[in-house]
Formats: sequence, structure tokens, C-alpha cells
Amino acid sequence: MDPMHPYERLPLFTTGLVLAIWLIASHALMLVKSAETQAFLRKFPRNVLAGQILLGIGLAWFWLLIAPSGLGKLSALAMDLGEFNRAKGLLRILVPLTYVWVCISVRDFLAVRALGVCGLMAASPLLESAFLKDPGSRLLVPIFAYALLTKSMFWVGMPYLFRDAVTWATASQARWRILCLGGLAYGAAVLVCAFAFWRGH
Repeated sequence: MDPMHPYERLPLFTTGLVLAIWLIASHALMLVKSAETQAFLRKFPRNVLAGQILLGIGLAWFWLLIAPSGLGKLSALAMDLGEFNRAKGLLRILVPLTYVWVCISVRDFLAVRALGVCGLMAASPLLESAFLKDPGSRLLVPIFAYALLTKSMFWVGMPYLFRDAVTWATASQARWRILCLGGLAYGAAVLVCAFAFWRGH
């Protein structure tokens, strides 16, 4: 049995390519459709349906990390939790129950909290793909991952900060364009490094 977790086998090139495409596409959309995306982001914190969908994705992703063996592809992402392995059985029950309870009880800023959960889950494969790889430019991936981790923790614990950030970013069209161009530039840098330095890693 391969002791390596699937995250540890992620190629830096592929991960960087996916990250670059996502950054370029999302920021290009925000730049071209600025009015529509600003309106969406302002309403997003109170979008209960989006919150329920994102929370379902995040918690399902987490459940796959603690899935029991013998479930075929559903067990592919299961990982060793060390001293917490004995809690896996309880967590497998609590995760779906938590989803139902949160969807029923939590309405305020559920979408932002759920987005934070998804961000926390997404950071791990990004970090693993760049771990101990040779090119120094690989740091573009973990820098983004740590920024995502930091923002996601605040979104889960203090979701009103997302609303405040959107208010600040959309207060000026010049500021909005600068932020969009910054995201585009970061995505372009990741894309260039992926093709120039990360092939074979």
C-alpha cells in the first residue's frame, strides 16, 4: 500500500496551472463584469442557499479525509490523524449532524463561514504540492495558500470582516481595478512559473 497521501503526490505544475487559471479567470471576470460581481459580493454574506451548498462541499470534503477504509474511491483521501485517529468514528457521525444543525440554526453570514471552511480545506493540497520542491518560485503557491488560510480563519470566526472588506474594495472603482489587476498579475506570474520552472515537479 502506498503510504503517501494523494495530496503528497500532487504535481506542482498541475496544481500551479489550476491555481493560475482560477486566479486569472476570476479576476478577469471581476474586471470585465465589475458591476455584476460587486453586486454579487455585497449580497453574498446573506445568501443562505450559497452558504448551505458551500458548507456541504466543505464538510463532505472533510468527511472524505476521515472516511473508513473499504469504501473504494470514497476512502482515497482518508488520512492518518495520529493521536486523533480514535476520534474518526465519532467525527464521521458528527460531521453530517453538524451540517444539518448549522443549516437549520445559523443564518447570519453562513455563506462567508462556509466559504472559510472550503478555503481551509483547499489550502492543504496547495501546500503539499509545493512542499520541498526545488524551484524557489514554488513559493508563489504556499504564499497564496497561507493567505487563504488566514482569510478563511477570519471568515469562519469573524465573518463580518468579509462584508467590511467588500465594502472597502467596492468603495472606489479605481481601487477595485487595482485589486483585480493585482489578482490577474499574481495569476499570470504563477502561470509563467508553472510553464517555465515547474514542469516535472
